[in-house]
Amino acid sequence: MSEPIKDSVEVALDLDEREVYAHIAHESAEDIIRIISSLDAERAKLHGEVIYYKDDWDDLIRERIAKGKRHTAFDFYNPALLDIWEQKVKEVKEAKKREKIAYAVIGALIASTAVATAILGQPYIIAGLAALPVVLFVRDITREKLDLIYYELTQFFIDELGNLAKKHGLNTEKYKFKVFSGDYFSIRTVKTPSGIFAVVTTKSEE
Repeated sequence: MSEPIKDSVEVALDLDEREVYAHIAHESAEDIIRIISSLDAERAKLHGEVIYYKDDWDDLIRERIAKGKRHTAFDFYNPALLDIWEQKVKEVKEAKKREKIAYAVIGALIASTAVATAILGQPYIIAGLAALPVVLFVRDITREKLDLIYYELTQFFIDELGNLAKKHGLNTEKYKFKVFSGDYFSIRTVKTPSGIFAVVTTKSEE
C-alpha cells in the first residue's frame, strides 16, 4: 500500500528551517513559471497567433490553493498574489461578459430589422446592418482590455519570480519558461536543445 501524499507544508515541516524556505521557494517558482507561460499564451491568442501551449492559469492557481487547507507554497511567501489574481480574474470575466451582451444586443437589433423588413416590405434591415461596425469596435476594445490585463499579470509574475530568486538564491536557469511575446522586462532568452526559453534576470545580473 502506497504512503499518503503529503501537501507542500507537510513536506516542508519535515525539513529544517533553511530547507523549509528553500522548499517553499522552489515550489512557488515552479508554479509561477507555469502561470507566466499560460497567461502569455492567452495574450498571444488575442493577437491571432496559433498557440499549442495548454495550461490554464486560472486552474493553476486554484489547483495550488486546493493542495491543502493550510497555507500552501504558493501563497506562503506573498498572500497578496491571490488577492491580485482574484481582482484580475474578475476584470477578465466582466470584460468578456460585456462583450457577449453587446453582441447579443446587436444581433437582436439586426434580427428585428430583418423581421420588420419581411413583414412591412421596407428596407429596415439596412439600419440593422449599419450597426455591424459596432461589433468590430466592441471586439477591439475588449481585446485591448484583455491584452492589458494579461500583460500586467504576466509582468507582475515575472517580477515576483525575480524577487523570489534573489531572496532565496534560486538558480534562475533552472526555472525556464515559455513566453510568446517579446515586450516584457527583466527576462532574457536562452537556447536549449528543446527550443528557446526565457529566464528572469535579477538586479545583480542587470
